Amino acid sequence: MSGLFLEDFVLYALAAGIALALVVGPLGSVVVWRRMAYFGDTLAHAALLGVALAVAAEQLPMVGVGIIGIGIAVLLFWLEKQRNLSTDILLGILSHSALALGLIVLSIIQSNGYNINLNSYLFGDLLAVSKSDIVLMFICAFIILLVFSQILSPLISISVNEELARIDGIPVEKVRFVFMILLALVIAVALKVVGILLITALLIIPAANARLFSHSPKQMVLVSVLLAVAAVLIGLYSSLNWDLPAGPAIVMAASSLFFISRLAYRRSA
Repeated sequence: MSGLFLEDFVLYALAAGIALALVVGPLGSVVVWRRMAYFGDTLAHAALLGVALAVAAEQLPMVGVGIIGIGIAVLLFWLEKQRNLSTDILLGILSHSALALGLIVLSIIQSNGYNINLNSYLFGDLLAVSKSDIVLMFICAFIILLVFSQILSPLISISVNEELARIDGIPVEKVRFVFMILLALVIAVALKVVGILLITALLIIPAANARLFSHSPKQMVLVSVLLAVAAVLIGLYSSLNWDLPAGPAIVMAASSLFFISRLAYRRSA
């Protein structure tokens, strides 16, 4: 079994999982602070439309997911300014509209002879990542983290008190919009690892778990990255050892770490 972990496809899977862990930790922390899980779900549902359009245009699915995700973020940002509907209503409309349109486009594509492995997009296909996938993922991760580092302090201020942040001169709307774009890119990066249906879980669970071990926002960001990496390692090991689907195994590893931490915290309290 130990020799299996030296195989190229396993090393590629590990590298892809770590690339994702590096971005879900920091951005997931903000999602938890600002209670944006529903926005993450909306982007994840819209990702199916991105996959369908990318397949139809014979482009990389990751590119299609990124473009559609950015488009949804821009549309939501514009709709919020209309102030006619609450954000959760807008998210519900966008989420299910994009999902329905994605299913329609997929149906049309398949009727025209395209053979699409939908499960790989819904739940990830970590053990099938290629070297080019990894390069693209790390480039995206680097860009996401570079931009995120520039807006982290404003995001913390906005999360603590949005009105006070405005008084202090922080461009709240601009910072929120940039963060939405980064979150859309994270969904694209996650496509191969945990798939469309499970990315929100990986955004939320390590960050929620990190709260127990953190005394400051920046410490929570670091701890959430470590917990996400641990989930990737445990999930990938479980997948190879017991022939489990890699994406769901990673999410279950993150969930297990969360509940174990909670139990240990209650006993020590």
